[in-house]
Amino acid sequence: MKKNIFLIIMLSVFSFATLSAQDEEASKPKSEVRQYIGAFESSLAQGKWQQAYEWGAKAAAYYASHSLYKESFDMLRRIDSAIDSHIMATSERATYHYQVTKERYRMYTRFGKPERIKEQLGNLELMAGLSSSDSIKNDMLYTKTLYYYTHGQIEKGNQTFKEMATKLTAQKQYGKVDEVYQKLIESGRRSNSASLVAQSYKSYVAWKDSTDAIKHADEIKGLKKQIADSKATIDSQDSSLTARMATIIALSILAIALAVALVGGALVLMRFILLTRKQKKIIKLESDNNALKAKFISNISAQLTPTLNKLDARIPEVKALKDFSNHIQTLSLIETTKEETVETEDTQIAQFCEGIMNQMKGTEKTGVTLTVNAPKMTANFNREYVTHILTHLLSNAIRYTPEGGRVTLDYKKRGAHTHQFIVTDSGCGITIPGGEEGVDNREEVFKAFRGVHDLTTGDGLGLPICKQMALKMKGDLTIDPAYTKGTRFILELHG
Repeated sequence: MKKNIFLIIMLSVFSFATLSAQDEEASKPKSEVRQYIGAFESSLAQGKWQQAYEWGAKAAAYYASHSLYKESFDMLRRIDSAIDSHIMATSERATYHYQVTKERYRMYTRFGKPERIKEQLGNLELMAGLSSSDSIKNDMLYTKTLYYYTHGQIEKGNQTFKEMATKLTAQKQYGKVDEVYQKLIESGRRSNSASLVAQSYKSYVAWKDSTDAIKHADEIKGLKKQIADSKATIDSQDSSLTARMATIIALSILAIALAVALVGGALVLMRFILLTRKQKKIIKLESDNNALKAKFISNISAQLTPTLNKLDARIPEVKALKDFSNHIQTLSLIETTKEETVETEDTQIAQFCEGIMNQMKGTEKTGVTLTVNAPKMTANFNREYVTHILTHLLSNAIRYTPEGGRVTLDYKKRGAHTHQFIVTDSGCGITIPGGEEGVDNREEVFKAFRGVHDLTTGDGLGLPICKQMALKMKGDLTIDPAYTKGTRFILELHG
């Protein structure tokens, strides 16, 4: 009997202690959320909006983690109300509302409420559009991408992800893009979404390859700046023009040799592009070698520039070497970035063509007629490259057209996705070097470094540069063999 009474007393004491401990543990979270709410109200009173939002968000997250969803949503509505009651710019208000809406989006995602999730995604997009914060806009793109992939909308996910990666890459934020890719891949693994993991990894590999050329170009620019800074620290010394010219000619010959090697390496590389791992290793090795060659060529050209600038530009040979150095750099840059997609924009054809021809007026011989035949329509292409090509072709046409002749710029729509710019002159025509009689060797004029030139009469790189620009735009630049009353060049573009 005594033992039973003792056991009852011990159990009562143990139960009381257990309940007391549970009450104590239960009181801790309540005390914690009260601290969050107190900090929220204090920061709000002081006008510290970011801190107020962070404390309020912690309170809402606490409620959600304890399945107190009503209290969590009430807290978010309280934050929204506080934001609306304060005088601030529309973009700033949208930024804070975006952060609050993002918390709702996370909770509905946790619930698995498709309609609510979609509704909150729309609200997020609206707030991001009103906000001036780049980080908010980038987060919106990431959220949309994750939503599309998670819900099986792969095509939309790819499009949104491409927009986000392009934007961050243009801002040189390679680390952020890489981080976003890793988050997407990890998110797919956590949610057991094979499609999300596959699409994220595929996009990641493609982006990684596309940024290599950009990084190489940035490195080249950095090397140019280092060389220029080093040159600025060297005391100028008097030396004879002959010695300087000899140095420049030697460097130019070396640049030509390296440029030829670069072009040859690029052609070899194109033959071995396959998707196997072993072939990718070969491609990477070749790309690294070509990049080093391009760097070296650009470095040499950059070293020429300060020295040439010290010489008298009125001397024909000096001016010719300056032009040659610039052409070498342009050709090398196109070669190292030819796999990159060029930007395009919608352009009014008639206005564009008239503008280029107006720049040419005043350079023609007496009685030469300059004519533009272009319809009033819109086409999508890269304005910079097309302007460069047409300016060069028209300049040559005007130079070699005698008095009383004619130079014409035409535009022709050849199909749904094909259009042409045509430059025609009534000059003496082009003499095609090399080749046997009866053999079509018109492509020779588009080849760089095909012979030794007197640089004062031209370096022969103008048409090769134009050709490479056309190819980079997925088009082509050719000579019309059927036209025999002068010369006719055809720039054909697709897209």
